[in-house]
Amino acid sequence: MSLTQCWRWYGPIDIVRLADIRQAGAVGIVHALHHIPTGEVWPKDDILSRKKIIEGEKTATGLKWQVIESLNVHESIKQGRSDRDSFIENYIDSLINIGDAGIKTVCYNFMPILDWTRTNLSYQLQNGAIALKYDAIALAAFDMFILQRKNAELDYSTELKNKAKSFYDKLTTDEADKLCSAILQGVPGSKENLRIEDFQELLLQYEGISKKQLQKNLLYFLERVIPTAEKVGIKMCCHPDDPPFSLFGIPRIVSNEVDLKYLIDGVPSSSNGITFCTGSLAPDPSNNLVSIIKNLGSNIHFVHLRNIKRDSIWGFYESDHLNGDVDMPSVYMALLKESQNRKEKGRDDFEIPFRPDHGHQILDDINKKMPFHGYSAIGRLKGLAELRGLELGLKKSLEL
Repeated sequence: MSLTQCWRWYGPIDIVRLADIRQAGAVGIVHALHHIPTGEVWPKDDILSRKKIIEGEKTATGLKWQVIESLNVHESIKQGRSDRDSFIENYIDSLINIGDAGIKTVCYNFMPILDWTRTNLSYQLQNGAIALKYDAIALAAFDMFILQRKNAELDYSTELKNKAKSFYDKLTTDEADKLCSAILQGVPGSKENLRIEDFQELLLQYEGISKKQLQKNLLYFLERVIPTAEKVGIKMCCHPDDPPFSLFGIPRIVSNEVDLKYLIDGVPSSSNGITFCTGSLAPDPSNNLVSIIKNLGSNIHFVHLRNIKRDSIWGFYESDHLNGDVDMPSVYMALLKESQNRKEKGRDDFEIPFRPDHGHQILDDINKKMPFHGYSAIGRLKGLAELRGLELGLKKSLEL
């Protein structure tokens, strides 16, 4: 069996062109209508118009709009506010329009306020490549001394607080600005960073919302949208928290196998599943990625393959796809076996879509200004080529 090789594309504003993606060898496009504000309905005409650009209106491009990432969930839904039902209705209308357009996989997340969070967007590796990095010391310094969140110090150990204070005292104005920009980058696909004042206000909206309440809000959302997803043939897949632990005093609820099982079991359906993201789950060494595939594999509808290297107990950086703390050969083998399992059972979704998640800035891309950090062309091309070679070797060994 094979996994479907995909590539995230940010649309006409992306410096990586569809022609470049075809040359990279990907066949599926992972995309979203980023120009539509979160909470509004995706018009069917807009979806079809973008699909024609991707797949070619007159001449086939060889590409297919395979996955939507992301149909974002409004903060009112996450917080369980009184107006959430109107945003859920909009979400349902979007799903109907997406299904009518023939796109059958929708990735979303339930991370409060921020999407994936890093403290350094231009971390230089020993070979000169540029990677993304998360450092708990830097984040604590931002939280306590720049953001000045109320009672933030209660969330950190004495050792971490001391390290964060020392880190902060040595920050130059330029370094502090870069730290703020990295953390407050907002939602991927947007070029707008949150302001400190806006972030402080958003954090206040989450006061009193426990992990249990946030989980209830997730199930409330799923109970209402999954029936429509079933009706229009869409597989919904929730992306794990990145990184997989609480930030800024707000709980995160999709961080480990227990959390993933909770959302799957909460609304049992073939349309309710997960995005299996190796780079999001791996920063927590207690997450056994192969075990998650074996136990929850039937509900994996989309895969992000990325590797990380934990450089200390305080953080991690994004490493080469085949070189890090993720045992990528074992993970890929487990995914191939899941694919084979599905075909033997007669499922039509056995070719699980995946994409190389993020990539280093290398070679000529180092000289380019990247509008979307982690999404350079050459680094992802390298990652996809490595993963393609890994798949070929594993399939030969399995005689698939």
